[in-house]
Amino acid sequence: MDLLNTLVDKGLRRELPTREEALAVLATSDDDVLDVVAAAGKVRRKWFGRRVKLNYLVNLKSGLCPEDCSYCSQRLGSKADILKYTWLKPEQASQAAAAGLAGGAKRVCLVASGRGPTDRDIDRVAGTIKAIKDENENVEVCACLGLLSDGQAERLREAGADAYNHNLNTSEATYGDITTTHTYADRVDTVSKAHAAGLSACSGLIAGMGESDEDLVDVVFALRELDPDSVPVNFLIPMEGTPLAAEWHLTPQRCLRILAMVRFVCPDVEVRIAGGREVHLRTMQPLALHLANSIFLGDYLTSEGQAGKADLEMIADAGFEVEGAGEVTLPEHRVTAGGGCGSHAGAGCGSHEDTGCGSHEGGGICGTAAPAAAAPALNEARTDLVAVRRRGAGTDLAPNA
Repeated sequence: MDLLNTLVDKGLRRELPTREEALAVLATSDDDVLDVVAAAGKVRRKWFGRRVKLNYLVNLKSGLCPEDCSYCSQRLGSKADILKYTWLKPEQASQAAAAGLAGGAKRVCLVASGRGPTDRDIDRVAGTIKAIKDENENVEVCACLGLLSDGQAERLREAGADAYNHNLNTSEATYGDITTTHTYADRVDTVSKAHAAGLSACSGLIAGMGESDEDLVDVVFALRELDPDSVPVNFLIPMEGTPLAAEWHLTPQRCLRILAMVRFVCPDVEVRIAGGREVHLRTMQPLALHLANSIFLGDYLTSEGQAGKADLEMIADAGFEVEGAGEVTLPEHRVTAGGGCGSHAGAGCGSHEDTGCGSHEGGGICGTAAPAAAAPALNEARTDLVAVRRRGAGTDLAPNA
């Protein structure tokens, strides 16, 4: 296919595809999906080999957010039956992070619900970063706290944060349909603040909210322009009790095409499969490793993910290897250019959530086996794959890592 050959050549040269080429990737048929994966996989291997970086989420403060992001179970007016708790103490957060690090994660993403942090919140997070790094000197820490005010990114950097995550989520044209309590420009401003403070910027998107192909290309091209070091790709989990609970449009093949398009547009960036991979990619998850070089381990912010042990087995069975703590994530040209998120042994984040760390608010399934069931119809709602997190941070139960 001439299109794929052209895109591979451009990806190996770090050349931006045209919008028409990006749209053409999304328009390919299911019959061609393996060809698309194989082509984008060449670009992924050029810049990242067969390494898979593991990231781990710690939800520092859950629920009761004043923002109205339609996809989020922690939103204002949410009826979702999620865990709700105020700030974890630094030692609690450090203990939660330790479980993910023991499972092979090299990056910890610290998330808190809310519009953005107060200066007191920055002090809290600073204490948590210190507690985590005192126990794990080389761990990468990303703060994901919402919209930043002037000076706050600098304070986080001084406290030891390596990166800051804030997702654009969707295109500027449709952002107002998803959220009304802040703007797309607010999000761009926060990513820019992180960059300016010397933090590695991590920013991504959520697919499956009813957007068009044009919207997906718009947001990915906007991300390319912002030049984050890592781009988390989330697949919406339609969480009961949220306005988007009925949005079940994604198929595994659609998800693979989206990941491939992101890889072609952002060839040398850490592309992370974030929330929703278990629900929408399902048995096709190993194919996605040929496109993305980073995943979250275990559970997400308010929902359960695939068991950590299953993640590690999937990576090994697919012929990939977990990236070690001493390995540099990003290609050398990004490191020498001053890249942060993964350019050294201390970098960032990015799973889907309104406040920042991007891990999709409702993403995941529990790791326990379920009875065999009849195969669902195409695009049928798979609410059986969505489970609210009841363990880990904010509970007395061991996390799934």
